Amino acid sequence: MNFIAIIPARYASTRFPGKPLANLGGKPVIQHVYEKVSSVVEDTWVATDDQRIFNTVKSFGGKAVMTRNDHKSGTDRIEEAVEIIGGEWDVVINVQGDEPFIQISQIETVCNCFNDPSTEIATLGKPFGNDIEAISNPNSPKIVSDKRGYALYFSRSIIPFIRGKEMQEWATSYPFLKHIGLYAYRRNVLREVTQLPQGALEKAESLEQLRWLENGYRIKVGLTDIETIGIDTPEDLEKAEEYVKRLVQF
Repeated sequence: MNFIAIIPARYASTRFPGKPLANLGGKPVIQHVYEKVSSVVEDTWVATDDQRIFNTVKSFGGKAVMTRNDHKSGTDRIEEAVEIIGGEWDVVINVQGDEPFIQISQIETVCNCFNDPSTEIATLGKPFGNDIEAISNPNSPKIVSDKRGYALYFSRSIIPFIRGKEMQEWATSYPFLKHIGLYAYRRNVLREVTQLPQGALEKAESLEQLRWLENGYRIKVGLTDIETIGIDTPEDLEKAEEYVKRLVQF
């Protein structure tokens, strides 16, 4: 199969403007992401609406494409990027531009989901373990999957509800699954889902993937045991910098 990876990156983040260009371990965050992804997927591009990000990617030898500045989601941005780039692709991978700690094995897991010809969309899930505080965090969406590994639902709430037990016991009563926001789509499916209007579920939870489920698309969930560290705020960057200092190689 022919894979292409698109990393959507915009400058105008509400909580952390310019975060793709923030310095982490001596490199811009976007460079860390690009180097990880391109080591697995030869055709890797950054899709941006900002000339500063475009120029930075070009300066370290990466491939970048300029897109419109009115996209409501990263998925819409990567659809435009693939149209501009052209070519014939079986699967399009969407890696967030604020995930410098994404692992090669995680990208490979998502790619391998498409060995099943019935896979339309793929993403990642990671067991929460016994941390009920993390499970309760609405900023960490949860996944419930069927026995074949397809998502039944995503929610910011704790799902499923454990009846008849105190919440302190929930974490040891069910293997709660955290959603890791790495996606891949068959090329025709990406084109289709970007034409869909927002539905009631997406509006309620503010989770774009619910739009796809609500319209009957199936999302395969690959499993990982590796925690990723996204950078949403300047405080996250400080924590990431401390983490980098503890790593032998980054």
